[in-house]
Amino acid sequence: MAFSKFKKVFGFQTEEKAVSLIDAAALELFGATPTTAGITVGPSSAMRVPAVACAVGLIADTIGSLPAKAYQRSDKQAADDHAAHRIVHDIANEWTSAEQLRTELTADALLTGNGFALVNRLTDGTPFELHRIDPGNVKPETAPDGEPFYIIKTANGDVQRSYQDVLHIQPFGGVAPITLAREAIALAIAFERHIGGVFANGGRPSGIIKSEKTMDHSTKLNIADSWFKNHSGNRAGGTAILDEGMDYKPLSMTLADTQFAENRLEQIREIARAFRVPPTMLFELSRGTWSNTEEMFRQFHTVTLKPWLKQWAWAYSRVLLTPEEKASHCIEFVTDDLLTTDVAARATSYAQYRAAGVMTANDVRKGLNLPALAGGDELSNPYTTSNKDSADAA
Repeated sequence: MAFSKFKKVFGFQTEEKAVSLIDAAALELFGATPTTAGITVGPSSAMRVPAVACAVGLIADTIGSLPAKAYQRSDKQAADDHAAHRIVHDIANEWTSAEQLRTELTADALLTGNGFALVNRLTDGTPFELHRIDPGNVKPETAPDGEPFYIIKTANGDVQRSYQDVLHIQPFGGVAPITLAREAIALAIAFERHIGGVFANGGRPSGIIKSEKTMDHSTKLNIADSWFKNHSGNRAGGTAILDEGMDYKPLSMTLADTQFAENRLEQIREIARAFRVPPTMLFELSRGTWSNTEEMFRQFHTVTLKPWLKQWAWAYSRVLLTPEEKASHCIEFVTDDLLTTDVAARATSYAQYRAAGVMTANDVRKGLNLPALAGGDELSNPYTTSNKDSADAA
């Protein structure tokens, strides 16, 4: 009611449409989207699927662990004295690290479609803290001129905040991957329930004992009991002796069983596609090799993480930098460790950069997390310089 009055006062026009409670659109409002398999898929149920939990944890944890820094555009030096640098690199607030906040907001975006954090500022407008907001308590809105704003539900009622005060993270298309892939996730849940029911009900026997004679129920139980006593546990694999025309027929895996196992693997691949994660990153290694696993790791950076990192950098800049500061500063993520394959390759690349005059000795030491040395800011080729000095000395 209060929001309706607010819209009338400021002239905001929104289309109101009646939705039946049995309509799929109404069910989406309550997080109960129906699927063909008849299983409701929401954040809680989706995270019970190991492939979904792995994908969400992989993306959120990796984005959280990558260092973010505020830089000066002029010389690409870290702006350690800027308020934004402390918030994105060290601590988001007194009890939350910058890494933890990124992890939580990315997980919110993957599971609900939105991740929100509120900016607390000092009296002069300088950003001081970022606090996560439950996505269910925030309603994004757009003014007639296209400027976004947010209605936040608090204990004291709804509060409107500017886009400059709310850090907003969204997945591709603004829709959570678990919503777009709800049919695949529901099918994965159905497979788990089916195989669980099979084992809960005793599973399928490994073989059948056939007899030419008709036996009563007690005789069948005695034969079965004798069989398990003599051919289970430590006695498994021994020789069986059957009489009275009885025959043992083992049951092997059928074509349907093989297709069931393959379908379960395919659901993992479908979930990987929804999150744009290489299947090998979800430990689906049926088609993994040493060579393509390394290539998929590079794809994980380019295809999966890069769009998220760009969005995070812009979201940080939008709320932590003033228009004037955006011209002189930027916020970027350090992905060197993610792209490092091994020590030998890294040493070779640094040596080539030094020889080409692209990096100084102190640049290399910084990349290795070592302190700078006096005289280490020269761009000259160390190999050429040493050869020249040797020739002069001779």
